[in-house]
Amino acid sequence: MESTDQILKQDATGRVWTPRAQRDAALDAFERSGLPATRFAAQIGVKYQTFVAWKQKRRKERAASSADGGARSEARPMGGWIEAMVAEPGSGSLLVHLPGGARLELRDAGQALLAAQLLRALEICGAARC
Repeated sequence: MESTDQILKQDATGRVWTPRAQRDAALDAFERSGLPATRFAAQIGVKYQTFVAWKQKRRKERAASSADGGARSEARPMGGWIEAMVAEPGSGSLLVHLPGGARLELRDAGQALLAAQLLRALEICGAARC
């Protein structure tokens, strides 16, 4: 992770303790990045297993917050939308660019419901990349 002129705590086995604010910032950046978790963890210098544990803890905290009737602290749309635009003026097509390079093209208004269901399913999978 980024160098921050501070001494990080270690446990008896030498594992480094990462402050919650730094973990949250990394997870927020990951959700916006559209990168696979393995690549993102390597880029920030964290072992993949550690990064997955951070993600699972966040997911559980958000689920508990939702179950308690509390509002989610932040929407999590598939790691962030990149772009949506009309493919060509007058063509009637809508082209949606998703994280990771995926594209979704709607050519007919009847496809909107199916596209919405797909996007909801992708949002539910979220960072899990299912």
